[in-house]
Amino acid sequence: MTPNDISRRWFLRDCGVGLGSIALADMLRGESAAQQIDPMAPKQPHFAGKAKNVIFLFMAGAPSHLEMFDYKPQLEKFDGSLPPAELLDGYRAAFINPHSKLLGPKFKFAKHGKCGAEISELLPHTAKIADDLTIIKSMKTDAFNHAPAQIMMNTGSPLFGKPSLGAWTMYGLGSESRNLPGFVVFSSGKKGPSGGSSNWGSGYLPTVYQGVQLRSVGDPVLYLSNPTGIDRTVQRDSLDTINQLNQQRLAATGDPEIATRINSFEMAYRMQASGPELMDLSSEPKHVLDMYGVDPDQPSFAKNCLLARRLVERGTRFVQLFHEAWDQHGNLKKDLQGNCLATDQACAALVQDLKQRGLLEDTLVIWGGEFGRTPMVQGGGDDGRDHHPNAFTMWMAGGGAKGGVSYGETDDFGFNTIQDGVHVRDLHATILHLLGFDHNRLSVKFQGLNQKLTGVEPARIVHDLIA
Repeated sequence: MTPNDISRRWFLRDCGVGLGSIALADMLRGESAAQQIDPMAPKQPHFAGKAKNVIFLFMAGAPSHLEMFDYKPQLEKFDGSLPPAELLDGYRAAFINPHSKLLGPKFKFAKHGKCGAEISELLPHTAKIADDLTIIKSMKTDAFNHAPAQIMMNTGSPLFGKPSLGAWTMYGLGSESRNLPGFVVFSSGKKGPSGGSSNWGSGYLPTVYQGVQLRSVGDPVLYLSNPTGIDRTVQRDSLDTINQLNQQRLAATGDPEIATRINSFEMAYRMQASGPELMDLSSEPKHVLDMYGVDPDQPSFAKNCLLARRLVERGTRFVQLFHEAWDQHGNLKKDLQGNCLATDQACAALVQDLKQRGLLEDTLVIWGGEFGRTPMVQGGGDDGRDHHPNAFTMWMAGGGAKGGVSYGETDDFGFNTIQDGVHVRDLHATILHLLGFDHNRLSVKFQGLNQKLTGVEPARIVHDLIA
């Protein structure tokens, strides 16, 4: 390494650029277009992971665990009564008076599968795949408002500016797709997630690792089609000239964001052919469309699930589906029915479809929101629940997760975790382990710290969730 290289590294460090970015810049510096090391190329993890891909079904707004997965007969028995005083000691609620009355579950539960998992009547399709699910009933988080809690679930911190789980996965594993983004995001429901694009951002990692949001109808990305008068030859010649200029600048500065720009231009060019092919569902048999509940001409969560499977088949590493519709402060019963009608069939179909194609073994499917809902009532007509970080439910399937397991336990009212609590940090450590990473070693030097997805507080791998 020359004195100029050493000076440059110290300059970048003082400017707050992570050593991971500097290392990437060093690899790229001085390479020709033909020799350039692709930051998105597949990489080896720390050890052989059981999962190679991730599909995260994010139920933004926070579904009620008490109506879906965590049946509480005592909550039903004491419906309309005040909660025990000791339950509320030191408790902070987002909006309601904590001393509001208890609200019993609005729907019936039954045991399903050989494992006997208790699942609500709201989820008849999910109930059919009970033996494939790892149901975690003892999740907990630190944030009780949507944006910080969503960002914490996706980045490990309630603060903006940290890399997302998808970005860390890309940083560690790269992508097996040359013609589609390695990290893809879809959004459905009433609105986008409260945490916005920070949920799939790259933070202090190079921006080449951030998620790419695709549309589920028409061109997956706006302006993907060439304008009138521009054909592929003209576009290729123009792009080659631009890339030559960018390569010269990259060789001079070593700025990894120039590598991101080159990668983005090339990916956009390749997606002009691969994008329309991805979106064309005419090759999907009718029974598959019916299994998901997909109308090919209409945007929907179900269509996004089918597209997620198609992306994984084509080498995309991480797909995240946001469905923002679960914030039931009121109108709980009707809205939950609508939300489950929109998502239950497709979630189950995705797991079944991956399984029958031999893809579930190395594709980890994750379902869940940012927190749970209170056992106490909110809203007029005794038909709503407030935000609740102390206890909620998520599930995983495939990718090395142990099927037919219900893990953890909450108290009689679903208020606090009382056995085998799983913090968001523990979930992240476990996911990274399934992908082949030691969460303490997957780090980047930034602002004087070895930054990690799991942060500086202790995090454990929950081995009981792993097959």
